[in-house]
Amino acid sequence: MQNNAFNTVQGLLRRLEQLNAIGASLSGERDITRLLEQILLAAKTITHADGGTLYRMLEDGQTLRFEILRTDSLQIVMGGTSGQPMDFPDVKLVTEAGQPNDHLVAAYAAIHGVTVNVEDVYSQTDAFDFSGTHVFDARIGYRSKSFLTVPMRDHDGKTIGVLQLINAQAPDSHAVQAFSDADQRLVESLASQAAIALSNRMLVTQLEALFESFIGLINLAIDEKSPYTGKHCQRVPVLTMMLAEAVDRTTTGPLADFHLSDKDRYELKIAGLLHDCGKVTTPVHVVDKATKLHTLYDRMGVIDTRFEVLKRDEEIAALRQQLDLRAPLDVHAETDLMARCRARQAAVDDDRDFLHRANMGSEGMSDADVARVNAIGTSNQWRNPDSVQANFLSADEMENLCIHKGTLTAAEREIVNHHIVATIKMLEKLPWPQHLKNVPEFAAGHHERMDGRGYPKGLTRQQMSVQARIMGIADIFEALTARDRPYKSGMKLSQAMRILKEFRDDGHIDPDLHDVFVQQQVYRRYGEQFLNAEQLDEVPC
Repeated sequence: MQNNAFNTVQGLLRRLEQLNAIGASLSGERDITRLLEQILLAAKTITHADGGTLYRMLEDGQTLRFEILRTDSLQIVMGGTSGQPMDFPDVKLVTEAGQPNDHLVAAYAAIHGVTVNVEDVYSQTDAFDFSGTHVFDARIGYRSKSFLTVPMRDHDGKTIGVLQLINAQAPDSHAVQAFSDADQRLVESLASQAAIALSNRMLVTQLEALFESFIGLINLAIDEKSPYTGKHCQRVPVLTMMLAEAVDRTTTGPLADFHLSDKDRYELKIAGLLHDCGKVTTPVHVVDKATKLHTLYDRMGVIDTRFEVLKRDEEIAALRQQLDLRAPLDVHAETDLMARCRARQAAVDDDRDFLHRANMGSEGMSDADVARVNAIGTSNQWRNPDSVQANFLSADEMENLCIHKGTLTAAEREIVNHHIVATIKMLEKLPWPQHLKNVPEFAAGHHERMDGRGYPKGLTRQQMSVQARIMGIADIFEALTARDRPYKSGMKLSQAMRILKEFRDDGHIDPDLHDVFVQQQVYRRYGEQFLNAEQLDEVPC
């Protein structure tokens, strides 16, 4: 007897150790579906139950939903991570008559918050309705016997789920037996731990959803200011995660040791969503500067008016000179005057067409083009609305029209570049939890260069995390291929990849990450999701 007692104590101690290990495991699980599955499997393990079901309380507090079903002897695996849908109806806690649904054992346990331990569902038919179980047994060829139904209650005493185990088995013979008092106490302890873990996970999930909604509000504010950068804020995180997953799959080369946990993925996702949050401070007329002369409107229209004034003045001058010839009528002289007028007007039209092309900013400005802009601006004179002779172009207009590349002046470029400084200031103000502490570093590094010539801190490759370097490539490639920018159309894949290779060669982006981007064709998968069909051309190997 002593030996049997010793074995029983030893067995209970082993199961208590299992329970402690399970509790620690549950507290570390982030995914709610896997958490629920672990709860059920743990309960089955410590009680040697053949089957089990886990119900989850819906938000209405009046309905239990089948989440997971496992029966080992029948090899039934439904719900959870199995991919097999549950085909059982929800369990209502209140009848159509408005009474507590005490006839169903799972509902009873949930309503009253008590454990129900049934030795044999075929002999104990007075208290509960097991007709559904009988139908299931008859259809499947199974024999349900012992049931242990335990409510899962959170710290406020609110039922958040029900754990139901079926057919406890003797460890040696596997004969079906009743669930013992020890089984019941162990499962109740597990249910308590599981409820805390589940409610904590649900609370964290809700807080994360709230946090991501606030991020969405920031990006919405940017989107309302500029529909271009708003979509950029949506696409960069997607491309960032595509490249990060590709690196995680890499098994050879310099990045073979880089791996992402679920926490790492979430941290990088948040950084991607926030990488341009500082643009909320950038003036909209700079963000959306579609042409060189664009501020609140495109000032090219004002210059067009001046050109028309020049042409009018030329014609008026010619007509006046013709009138001066009226006394001694000279047809040849009048014709010559008008021809010179038309030639001068044609030259004015040519200058106007040139400035229109220069204003677009889509092509680089040569030194000759810059000289011509200055000549047009200073050589031509026009009488302004104050009747004062003035240079045709103001100093500010000439500065903008002479921009060598793009549409931004040096001062405007500084304003745009300041968004990353604003991003850093904003992110470093937040009290990040431990699992998100790297978000500011990841988000702030996408304008740095591998050779240390980036901004705002001039970091080198060795000073940057892999995640920050990943985001740098994602930010550049999205900008190259974006088809909704005001100043350019989206590049084809081949052109964007050629430029990206040049960036790799001149020390702008990480060469190892670039190789993964190319070898695993991340660009192609991104393009198929976000680019137009005409952009998806072949990329030379």
